Formats: sequence, C-alpha cells, structure tokens
Amino acid sequence: MKIIIVGLGAVGSAIMEELSGEGHNVVVIDSNSQKVENAVNDYDVKGVIGNGASSDALKEAGISSADLLIAATSDDELNILCCIIASKLGAEKTIARASKPEYLELFKNEGDLGVSLMVNPQYEAAMEICNMLRFPSAIKVNEFSEGKVELVEFRVPKDSPLQGMALKNLGKNFKAKVLICAAQRGGKPIIPTGDFIISAEDRLFLTATTKNISQFFKQLGWNRPSRSVMIVGGSTTAFYLCGELEKLGVHVKLIERNRVKCSRLSEQLKSTEIICGDGTDHDILIDEGVTYTDAFVALGNMDEQNIIMSMFATSMGVPKVITKIDQLSYYDMLQRSGIYSAVSTKTSTADQIIRFVRHVESKESSSVKRIFHIIDDSTEILEFEATESFKRFDVPIQDLPLKKQLLVAGIIRDGALITPSGQDVIKPRDSVIIVTLEEGLASLGDILND
Repeated sequence: MKIIIVGLGAVGSAIMEELSGEGHNVVVIDSNSQKVENAVNDYDVKGVIGNGASSDALKEAGISSADLLIAATSDDELNILCCIIASKLGAEKTIARASKPEYLELFKNEGDLGVSLMVNPQYEAAMEICNMLRFPSAIKVNEFSEGKVELVEFRVPKDSPLQGMALKNLGKNFKAKVLICAAQRGGKPIIPTGDFIISAEDRLFLTATTKNISQFFKQLGWNRPSRSVMIVGGSTTAFYLCGELEKLGVHVKLIERNRVKCSRLSEQLKSTEIICGDGTDHDILIDEGVTYTDAFVALGNMDEQNIIMSMFATSMGVPKVITKIDQLSYYDMLQRSGIYSAVSTKTSTADQIIRFVRHVESKESSSVKRIFHIIDDSTEILEFEATESFKRFDVPIQDLPLKKQLLVAGIIRDGALITPSGQDVIKPRDSVIIVTLEEGLASLGDILND
C-alpha cells in the first residue's frame, strides 16, 4: 500500500517504523526538516518537508495515488483538515488523530467529511487503565471480540502456587478455564507448550473470559477490586478515565494544579472529587489519603514526574499503581522499582492504526479484527474473522501445519469462548485469536506453513 504519514512525533514515528518494516510504500510529511531527514536516512521511506494541510505538500507526496493518509500531528484541527483535503485530492482512506471529545461524536461514522477513522489516543489510554483497575493483579488488560475475551498480563511472585507448575497441569489445580498463551522470561518472549514450567518472576499472558479470570485470580488470592482511585493530572485522559470510573461506582479523587482546569473538570464530572493542588508534592498526596487508596494513577504531562509520583505511591503501600509514560525506554526503570503497569498513548494509538491498515490491506475477508503488541513489541496477539477463504475448516488444530512460534489461543463461536485443545477445529464465522512471534499476518490463512 502507498501510505502518507503527516507528523513525525512519537505516534507518527512509531507508525512509520512499523509500516515501513512491513514493506509498505511510505511517504512522511513534516515541517521539521531534521525529522524528515532522519526518517529518510534511518528507514525505507520518502520524505516531504512542509505543512501536511498544504495541497502542494500533499501533491508532492503523491496524494492522488495514495491508498491511505494518516494525520498524526499533535494538532486535532490540522489532522482533520489534512484528511479533508487529502480525500478531495484522491486519497482512498484517511485517518485523523484527535483528542478532543467533541470530535469523536462529530466524526463517529466512517467517511464523515472525508475522515475514514478517528483515533483518540487519550480515550484509548483511559480505557486501557480502566481495564487494569478491573483486575488489580494484572499488569495489563486488553479485550478481544467486544469484551467476550480478555488478554491479561501478570507477574508470578516468588511465593506463588504457580511456581514450578507445568502448564498442562494448570487445569487440574484450578477450576477456572484459562490459557497461558505467551510468557516472558529474562526479557525473552516464549510461546509455551504444555511442558512449560512456570518460574518466579515470569511474566505470563492468559486468555479467558472475564468470569474465569476473576475466578483464577480469586483462587490465587489476588483479585481485590479497586473501589477508590487517586489520579494526578487533569488531562484529557484523566477526564475520560474519571467518567468511566464514575459509571462503575468507583470513588475517584483527582488532583490538578491548574485552577482553570479544576473548575472545568468539576463542571464536567458528576461525582469525582476535584482537588486543586500539586500532585508532585508528597505532603499533598499524604493529606489527600494516598496511603488509604486502592489505586494510584499518574497522568501528568512529564514522564519523569509520573515516575517519581508512582514510586512514592508504591513506597506508601498503594496496592495498584499505574503510570503514563511516553518514553518507553523508562519502562525498565519502572519495573526495577516494582511498578509494572504503564500506559502509553503512543503504543495504543499505533496499534489501532496498524490494525486498520491491515484490515484495508487484506484482500480476503478473514482479516485482522484486533491486534496487540506485547513483550517489547516482539510478540503479536491478533484476532481474525474466519470466512470461506480459509481452506482448513474442521481440521483438528493439532493437524494444522501451523507456523513455528505460533499458538491458537482462543476460538469465539456463537458468542462463547472455546479454550482450544488439539482436537478443536476452526469453523466458518469463528473469531480466532492467534499469538505469534512473526509480524505481518494479514489473514487467517497466514497462520499456515503451506
């Protein structure tokens, strides 16, 4: 596909790296000449220096023959304008990154005013945090098949009953039906078999229904729900998050230093307690009850401050701490300090856009419905829809010529999850969850080593 990316910030750069690596014909546009020069030198892309909303810059990038334009600058209005102009100049599809809540409603239908997809990084991050708070023992939670299946990442403590257990014995020891579909040990990704022995400090990824995950964690003695949450930073992400937590009946206390923001948030949010103060001040956090809260979420503008606040909350014994970071290189620092849950608008947005690209790219109807990257982006978990183009229906999974380092992690049939064994089969209209170390799978047929 020919793809034009406008804006080489954190999100645009991540998308450029992924899509150029998959072999797409990528052209980048940015007004910063140094960013464009670095992109052209470091990646297999072409570059145009200029304003992405300028018809001249778009024409120079070849907009009339573009399959897709992605407007990923930090300016909502500029991104929308880029898409409108690009659509009029011949781009087949357009994606606009936008953070303001009103634009989600305005462009809710595909193709509205020439925008094929509106991506809201702050909303995606808020939903990700909300999922983490539903399972406090989890490092990260993602949903598949409209919430019918959850992907949960968690760490194995040294005193865990899981330590030393083979995966094939998991079902004998726990009533909950879960599947460990991936693992990280010593920083390396593993697609485990039944003989895999769980060790302390392993990072495990399981797929199951919400009910079975809750039962599994309950049997481990881990699943205490978060009923009170303290949030620092009155960002758009915080606004979305507070709104979702209010719906769940969670008591939320939001600390923000800017009085204008505090006033606006107090008008917009129904039951959230708004505190006007500096969340980086340890005394304020203590005075507002950080030692008694179930969860602490750092949503400030600076990664470094978020990390420091999170470390302090952890030292005060807060059971669940979540940190927003944009520099993913800081993640190792967080883990070493005992903070395992982090969110990044960069990665959540990039994943959503890449999922859309693969959907458009696929010529078969059995295309990617959902995709997540885990374990430092080395492993992909994808959901495919199975249609008649898949040629191996009703063949037991154990007899399929699957590619190496690939696992069928779930089959959703008639709205119910099947935790697959070797005897289970794939049928038309199933949704199939795949875990793989191989990038670029665009259709269900790509899982086969034919």
